[in-house]
Amino acid sequence: MTIAPHRRIPPAGINLFQLIYQLIREYEATSGQRALNLSLGNPDLVPDPTIRELRAKHQRGERYELHTYAEDNDYDGFTRAMVKVFTGLDYTTHAHLRAVPIPGIKTATALLPLASGLHLGDRKAFHLVSNLPAYDVIGTWTSSYLATNRVVWPLAVEDGMTLSVPRLEAALAAAGVERPDLIHVIRPGNPASRGASEAEWKALIDFCRARGTRLVNDGAYTTVAAPGAHTPLSAVAPLYPDLEWAELLSVSKAFSDPGARLGVFVGSREFVEDFVLIKGNTESGPVPSMMTAYAELLRDEPEARRILDAVYTTYRARLDFLVPRLLEIGLRPACNTDAGFFTLWQTPDEDFGMDLHAEAARRGMPRAELYNRLIIERTGIVGVHFTAGDAAFLRYAVCTDVLAPAFQARFAAGLAQLAPRYR
Repeated sequence: MTIAPHRRIPPAGINLFQLIYQLIREYEATSGQRALNLSLGNPDLVPDPTIRELRAKHQRGERYELHTYAEDNDYDGFTRAMVKVFTGLDYTTHAHLRAVPIPGIKTATALLPLASGLHLGDRKAFHLVSNLPAYDVIGTWTSSYLATNRVVWPLAVEDGMTLSVPRLEAALAAAGVERPDLIHVIRPGNPASRGASEAEWKALIDFCRARGTRLVNDGAYTTVAAPGAHTPLSAVAPLYPDLEWAELLSVSKAFSDPGARLGVFVGSREFVEDFVLIKGNTESGPVPSMMTAYAELLRDEPEARRILDAVYTTYRARLDFLVPRLLEIGLRPACNTDAGFFTLWQTPDEDFGMDLHAEAARRGMPRAELYNRLIIERTGIVGVHFTAGDAAFLRYAVCTDVLAPAFQARFAAGLAQLAPRYR
């Protein structure tokens, strides 16, 4: 007797973004038109010509180490240059700090609980804290794949989606957790596209130091911020040698180069060294020639900043078109967009002549998902829905050319069909 092949992971565990792609396909097949895709959170721009030329130059060479595994090697001072340009920190002047190159942030995020010792004890005694609403890679890994404990630290409209330590303390008290092992945040946020202030970091750092809790920031959008709108964790954390912390940086959003698969994990020496042990059994480092190409670029700080500024300016111009038009139809923002390229909106109570609460209950789905589905079906405008407790949100990104006349004409026609109402 043999056992027939069967799925080992329930198909119900579909990724949120896989669902969005499915809804886009359904709309385009039904309408015969391309969707107005404001769901995409990946850059739609190609890297600057300077970057493309450097990538080609470094790939063509015969330097052996550029054609083998990079592992945790830091070629040509890449990590020092990247951290300095992105955050202002020269970590090499601090004996208690270290950095290592990584092939992107998502893989590194999945390793954080293991790098904090999850596997060495009772995993049911391990507690990670992370925000909702969020691009919840860490929540999925912690709660589902690694089968340990995640405590939700809610971001609230009333706080402007800031990192409120009182809300953190309330969430931990409700969960009966006194000392979390790890706190993970995304600043500037996704989907709450705002930065963090020095005061926010200091309050959170004091909390972590008092409990011996490790603190990690996903800083993918660090450079896509208005002047003065965001303070990197790396600009504050080094002042506290007893803090165990890390910040993850990437070229993906900063230089519109997600295909490079390149970033940096910088933080307290012990945390970085723990991470290196785990990553050595997980991946073999980034593409070496990408690392050396960016090392050359980042050493020319004026040129690097020219490119960073151009990327930010493009997204800001798009945001300056999108945000006023969503405000005009009556959507309420969850927070101001001062960093990143997302906009986040509160889901209304009524639209399309229906009570969205009652209709969501009838269909057995969250209100945010219902509203997103309705807007896609009727207008072709595609967002991403997020739910956090009783709060419901829609995220619209500007990773498409919203300034194109053809887009603007269809967008205006779609918005004319919306009449959101809040109670």
